[in-house]
Amino acid sequence: MLNPITISPNIQSGEPVFTNTRVPVKNLFDYLKGGHSLSEFLEDFPSVKKEQAIEVIDHFEKLLNFHPLNEKSSA
Repeated sequence: MLNPITISPNIQSGEPVFTNTRVPVKNLFDYLKGGHSLSEFLEDFPSVKKEQAIEVIDHFEKLLNFHPLNEKSSA
């Protein structure tokens, strides 16, 4: 998928949503934070494709694990 997230002022007042849906991306993280599984989220929001949800999770995981190239590892 090219871009799993859409941000448009015409959809949900500009809140990031899963592409081709009106489901806010925040809902996924709220579900996971609340102890629900990805499967439960997908059951409750069938317009979101599993691939979209996984791509969003992977994207944010990469952001959290980002290390600048010149950063020295402290062991």
